[in-house]
Amino acid sequence: MVDDTPFYDEFNKCYCFYYIFSAKILEKGISDVFGWNLFNSINDRFDANRCSNIDLYDLRKIIMLERKKIPKKYQPKGFEIQYEDKYVIVGNKASGFLTVAALWNKEKTVHSALNQYVRKGNSRSRKCVYVVHRLDQYTSGVLVFAKTQQAQSFLKDNWKATTKTYYAIVHGQLTQKSGTLSSYLFEDEEYVVHSTNDSRKGKLACTAYTVIKETKKYSLIKIDLLTGKKNQIRVHFADSGHPVVGDAKYGKSGTKDGRMALHSKSIAFNHPVTKKRIILEAQVPEYFRRFVDYKY
Repeated sequence: MVDDTPFYDEFNKCYCFYYIFSAKILEKGISDVFGWNLFNSINDRFDANRCSNIDLYDLRKIIMLERKKIPKKYQPKGFEIQYEDKYVIVGNKASGFLTVAALWNKEKTVHSALNQYVRKGNSRSRKCVYVVHRLDQYTSGVLVFAKTQQAQSFLKDNWKATTKTYYAIVHGQLTQKSGTLSSYLFEDEEYVVHSTNDSRKGKLACTAYTVIKETKKYSLIKIDLLTGKKNQIRVHFADSGHPVVGDAKYGKSGTKDGRMALHSKSIAFNHPVTKKRIILEAQVPEYFRRFVDYKY
């Protein structure tokens, strides 16, 4: 009979943090993350006493557990996959990449790249991913796709239960350091979004914000997206006189490299099958530090 003790010694070391972290989460009344039952995974082989000295992350911080990372050569271009199962695929979209096809670009999109990814090079495969929401081309950060039509329908139907947090760097210093920007938004024939106070002309958009740090020229803003209208954050801050840095469409001239300082930092949504709460975050791009030095 093979002695599997060394294997489980290493197993314990690798998973002890996840075990305790899951236990602490459950104590707080939150379901096990991603629907993984970590207790059953480790079963009675786990020796909790070996992990008594591990420092837990502050539970107020974002909960982020990742599966084994996919090798870079298999990652869809412009989209770093952070979580994937049979029903959803979530990743960090890079600035400059379209979410879906546009009139000027129908092929080089995250949607197209993910379709190729799930088909694994099989030209005959009909596998595809389904769009749940979008990020602007020059906005980076967390983006969710569904892998079945049923999952897509569930996520869209329950989108109001989804919470989304963004980081943005805007020009100048805001007089009010926190608040909510609200207006009715409409899009003209040139695909430019405008604000109006007339509810008959547009759809209500609400953007809650808090100033995190200021410099003489810029302000770092944390944003809770209360509604998800096209170009909402960019229009609201441009209307306030503090456009997003790098936003050539609604603000001042763009940056030299074409990137915009707007990032989808985190998202929390209910899984379409397990109904468990999934919370994911994406690292803020390094170029944000060029404008505001902060521990992102």
